[in-house]
Amino acid sequence: MIVDILLSTLRLSVPILFAAFGGMLSERSGIANIALEAVLLFSAFAAAAVTAATGSLILGSAAGLAGGALISFLFGASCIWGRGDQIVIGTAFNLLAIGLIPVLCKAFYDVTGSTPALDRDMTFHQAGVFFALTLCMLGLFLFLFARTRHGLRIVAAGENPAALLTQGVNFRWVRLRAVVEGGVVVGIGGIYLSLCQGSGYVREMSAGRGFIALAALIFGAWRPIPTFAACLFFAFTDAVQIQLQGKQIGEWTIPNQFVQILPYVVTLLVLAFYNRKIVAPAAINRDFAG
Repeated sequence: MIVDILLSTLRLSVPILFAAFGGMLSERSGIANIALEAVLLFSAFAAAAVTAATGSLILGSAAGLAGGALISFLFGASCIWGRGDQIVIGTAFNLLAIGLIPVLCKAFYDVTGSTPALDRDMTFHQAGVFFALTLCMLGLFLFLFARTRHGLRIVAAGENPAALLTQGVNFRWVRLRAVVEGGVVVGIGGIYLSLCQGSGYVREMSAGRGFIALAALIFGAWRPIPTFAACLFFAFTDAVQIQLQGKQIGEWTIPNQFVQILPYVVTLLVLAFYNRKIVAPAAINRDFAG
């Protein structure tokens, strides 16, 4: 059971990790991104739909990345130039994903909420490769924020946009680029959901992983290594609930409904009782009139 839980943890952590890393780019630049759930759903749907239509994993994966980038561009542009509250805009995008994708499925496939099931040769079977890619992403993010001009500009846009303006750099474009790049990263998680963990798109298949990724990002204080560890912790609780389903304590069978809410209860408890002071980027969810 222990080995099964550990392997399951690695598999379940992949979409959470990609969503958290994508959210990190956005939030470190100053854009509070609770639309991670929407980006996961749209990228998963785009990847599955194009793969089903073309039979090509390459084109399906490209569509998943493009879908994540497009939704993130629309979200970022709405926040930056629409100047609305980023939390409200993110909520609107999440509701849009929940409502629009079933409509598209009905229009294209005459079913509500899913794409056609994909054959085995039209899906990935290398969950370990995706997890290895998250490790590469961890190293890339450590290098990005410590050693590159682009990474330092992202941090400056989230902490002190005026510092960029004094250098003649438009912080709004820095934020938009970071949000779109984050959308591409989240898109990899969407591809994993529909083309590796699943065999097509299923209605709301992200199952709250975008929100769990956001919780891990906050718990990890917007830093790569702590966020990576937090994602593994939340994936571990998900793996445990899968193993507990159908188990008995004496003659009492644990109700599946109680077991299935375990990851979300743990997420809430961690955020509610975590004692370390968490300091968000200073300019997050704030515009700067300059």
